[in-house]
Amino acid sequence: MASDRVPVGIHDLTFRTTSLQLTHAELARHTGVPLAKYHQGIGQKAMSIPAPDEDVITMAAHAAAAVVGRHGADRIRTLVFATETSVDQAKAGGLYVHSLLGLPPHIRVVELKQACYGATAALQFATALVHRDPDQQVLVLASDIARYDLDSPGEPTQGAAAAALLVTARPALLEIDTPSGVFTREVMDFWRPNYRSTALVDGRASIDAYLNALTGTFGDHQARGGAPLHRIRTICYHQPFTRMAHKAHHHLLQQAGLPTVPQDIAAALAPTTTYNEVLGNSYTASLYVALAALLDGPTPLDGETVGLFSYGSGSVAEFLTATVRPGYRDHVRTGAHRAAVTGRRPISYAAYRDLHSGTLPTDGGSHATAAATPGPYRLAGVRDHRRIYEATGPVDAGPATTGRCVAARGEGGGG
Repeated sequence: MASDRVPVGIHDLTFRTTSLQLTHAELARHTGVPLAKYHQGIGQKAMSIPAPDEDVITMAAHAAAAVVGRHGADRIRTLVFATETSVDQAKAGGLYVHSLLGLPPHIRVVELKQACYGATAALQFATALVHRDPDQQVLVLASDIARYDLDSPGEPTQGAAAAALLVTARPALLEIDTPSGVFTREVMDFWRPNYRSTALVDGRASIDAYLNALTGTFGDHQARGGAPLHRIRTICYHQPFTRMAHKAHHHLLQQAGLPTVPQDIAAALAPTTTYNEVLGNSYTASLYVALAALLDGPTPLDGETVGLFSYGSGSVAEFLTATVRPGYRDHVRTGAHRAAVTGRRPISYAAYRDLHSGTLPTDGGSHATAAATPGPYRLAGVRDHRRIYEATGPVDAGPATTGRCVAARGEGGGG
């Protein structure tokens, strides 16, 4: 980073997920697929499943409330909502979150979309705004629910989560380094037309596009003077399934002419996969859930350089690095993250299939959703084609560090 610029990066990072989970052991009992194909083959053990009153807005609001509760909202000037599970073709999902949290009016709110890459575009947008005005803060929300057709190859990689990142000057967690490497190529590896509620994917093409983008971004990163591979402690990869991170790291080491010992790759990546392997794919949030897992791990990372590879099908990708700030462990949210993972209720295969087939009515009438989530925000229903959200309880934000708390309030975000 240029010496005349104030350091900018991630000051706070947390994630939340749904209240339900389907284990791959339960899935395997009904699909007839050997459990090892799930656990070892794709590296997945469970997937988060939303209750009828949970969606990308409720997860994002839950994660955001923890950040706002700890730091206040006085300096937040922008809220960027990154998703490929948008609930409206025109209105930014972040506006519902803004209302639910009772945020001040003098905040710009926008939504970004480019498959699983959107949150990294939001992060770069945020860092640029803070570099321009170091007194302001930007709240980045990445929230998605991965859904594929029942009995399709993508079904066992489904999942859901929302990550909230507070981007500031002089961050407590990570300083975003420059330069970054980028790569774009139009390809039909994964897509979801507006008329579908589930995604379409060409599995082989998707893996090839991912690896080609990794080569392209890292090459661009190196050409622009980025940190060499031997100086990067480990890399957090976008994880549509956690074994994809292993494939990616093997590919990158091979491209660099370095040893590709499976045990060494597993050891390097294990700290980044602990949450994603039980949450499933969370699209835009996946990379930042991996980063949260790394920071929550037992190995000190103070002063270390870590890599971030963000891939969005279609395709756009970016490779960047960040420097872990000394004392970062005083600011991580390990307890809250573990509670989010362990607090989910396992459901049966039959219950999962019922939830998968459930959809909100589209007739413009008034329809309430059953109260199911134990979380602090819920989708109460739809009325006149408007989604109605409500706050149901307090949010544990964790220890306050700076700023004043802004309490969440139950304003209906659908009107």
